[in-house]
Amino acid sequence: MGASNLYIMDASVILKWVFNTSQEVDGDKALMLLHSWVNGQCEFVLPSLWIYEVGNIIGRNIPDKASEFMKMLIEYRIEEAPLTVSLAQRTLSIMADCAVTFYDAVYHAVALERHGTLVTADAAYLKKAGKMGNAVLLADFD
Repeated sequence: MGASNLYIMDASVILKWVFNTSQEVDGDKALMLLHSWVNGQCEFVLPSLWIYEVGNIIGRNIPDKASEFMKMLIEYRIEEAPLTVSLAQRTLSIMADCAVTFYDAVYHAVALERHGTLVTADAAYLKKAGKMGNAVLLADFD
């Protein structure tokens, strides 16, 4: 499977798997991406912080269902990219060049380092950092 089939979703996309309601903008596209991965049609890799970021939002917003959703997400066993010196340097460079947070930039840095595509629902992030390449807005994803 080629790198063109490698996707790095940030928390804004992953959370659409959890908050799957008709009001969730582009939730269908997020689920389509998940189904493609489950069916072996693409590959996912995420920075290791993803589960903590997602867990924080789930725990705050739906505490009664948080345990069940965390179990589901953990059991997906999505490949994680550990933080290396080179990944940290690339992330810090994106932070400096684009005025974004380390948390947001690390997803993008993984996409650049692994020659994959960052998929985000965060239009504000893409406006600042899209110039770095290897990134697409979930709304434009097909």
